[in-house]
Amino acid sequence: MDADVIVVGAGLAGLVAAHELTSRGRRVALVDQENAANLGGQAFWSFGGLFLVNSPEQRRLGIKDSFDLAWSDWQGSAQFDRVDDEDSWAVRWARAYVEFAAGEKRSWLQGHGITFLPTVGWAERGDLTAHGHGNSVPRFHIAWGTGTGVVEPFVGYARQAARDGLLTFHHRHQVDELVVEEGAARGVRGTVLAEDHAPRGVASSRERVGDFELTARAVVVTTGGIGANHEIVRRYWPERLGTPPAEMVTGVPAHVDGRMLDISAAAGVRLVNRDRMWHYTEGLRNWDPVWPGHGIRILPGPSSMWFDALGRRLPEPCLPGYDTLGTLTHLRTTEDLAEHDHSWFILTRKIIEKEFALSGSEQNPDITAKDRAGFLKERVLGKGAPGPVDAFLRKGADFVTAPNLEQLVEKMNGLTGKALLDADLIRRQIEARDLQIAHAYSKDAQVQGIRNARRYIGDRLSRVATPHRILDPAAGPLIGVKLHTLTRKTLGGIQTDLDSRALGTDGKPLDGLYAAGEVAGFGGGGLHGYNALEGTFLGGCLFSGRAAGRAAAQQTA
Repeated sequence: MDADVIVVGAGLAGLVAAHELTSRGRRVALVDQENAANLGGQAFWSFGGLFLVNSPEQRRLGIKDSFDLAWSDWQGSAQFDRVDDEDSWAVRWARAYVEFAAGEKRSWLQGHGITFLPTVGWAERGDLTAHGHGNSVPRFHIAWGTGTGVVEPFVGYARQAARDGLLTFHHRHQVDELVVEEGAARGVRGTVLAEDHAPRGVASSRERVGDFELTARAVVVTTGGIGANHEIVRRYWPERLGTPPAEMVTGVPAHVDGRMLDISAAAGVRLVNRDRMWHYTEGLRNWDPVWPGHGIRILPGPSSMWFDALGRRLPEPCLPGYDTLGTLTHLRTTEDLAEHDHSWFILTRKIIEKEFALSGSEQNPDITAKDRAGFLKERVLGKGAPGPVDAFLRKGADFVTAPNLEQLVEKMNGLTGKALLDADLIRRQIEARDLQIAHAYSKDAQVQGIRNARRYIGDRLSRVATPHRILDPAAGPLIGVKLHTLTRKTLGGIQTDLDSRALGTDGKPLDGLYAAGEVAGFGGGGLHGYNALEGTFLGGCLFSGRAAGRAAAQQTA
């Protein structure tokens, strides 16, 4: 045997599994198709948000949370409807994960040196029903260091294990086959790729220079999802989401290609819930791209007005920061919108300065660098938009500004090359909304949401602008933002039991084969069901990677 366990994929789930194994004395071969610069994979680029329940950070801010409330929110969001089949293990994984988030998760992370910003974000506020999708309270805990900081300790463990002789890196090794003999996983075969010193995230060469085979007593598959492979995204795009956009921006590096899903299926593994996926409608074309089609997601506060490609205000719950897939469904299933791949935010300078954040470690240099003084100065006490947001405002291809609405609409039409937007129609809708700002009461769901958000001190201090009229010249200039569908997460994948053992087509564990992270739907083949509550992707990689590593260590004892 070349190792006790082979871990395929050097992203967060793979690194966590490797740590659990090497800390128990197991010899690990860590195989990845990218070079050493890409350790940590997709998670390195993330904002570092983690879903926690009833945390000290929440309690200090006056947020009352509980396992019961979180589990109710999760079930309402997941809408599990295949519990006798494809969701049979996903439901159990979901409950176990919420228990983890309400219990051991925070202390376990702190044990690895991961700490959190004092404010807690309120992501995915939901579909405006008590029993449906969404977070009832803020639960989005941002790690100091963003995703880079979450990945950092596990990269360190892997390198130390390599120095100790317990882990061997096999970079630029692309797995093409899982070796299964007599019903048991015994290794991997694949292609050795040409050496490539491309920087992290940059698409690398697929030039073949040789073949390889590695053997072990167990294999852990942690190779991520399909977000960079638009062909696969479109292949499994579900009818309930309408027609897939002709053009999308890409929220993950090119190596997130989904290859190992079909390779695993060829080895007899059961894939489930492939029609479940998580994409954003607030994507921007990155003015400084790293990978092909590089898109950045806006993390919006609740105040921007959202219009479809024809200039009609989106209905609730299609509000900024509320219901991601509900909004995507509206934009892709409304008949006269099918040919249009974009929508619009219209907002003021006052809103963008307070409410816009951009997802990604590189878009949040103060938090990534753990610069607490810089964070306070720029995000809470500072004036003007944060530096990365201002750079998009000045350089981004999707931003236009103007002193009045007519000029703004003219520039917005200029970005599409068609006069799809009518300034008079948009003015009437904005003026109707602006009238709702004049008093403390409102029948407008978005205005109600703005006032509700400002009752929470975390939002009032740093995330939600003081309510004001969009057409108030003192709040201007006006800003238009063209929004694209941004590909991101796979919510289905390899079905696993609670020990992360991969299940075969007969529903029984395939001996010696484990799966964790996005390739396993973050656990069980899809613990999110149909919707995510955010902060649950990194957490799912941590939780399932830990389970896989511990179970594989026990098997190989």
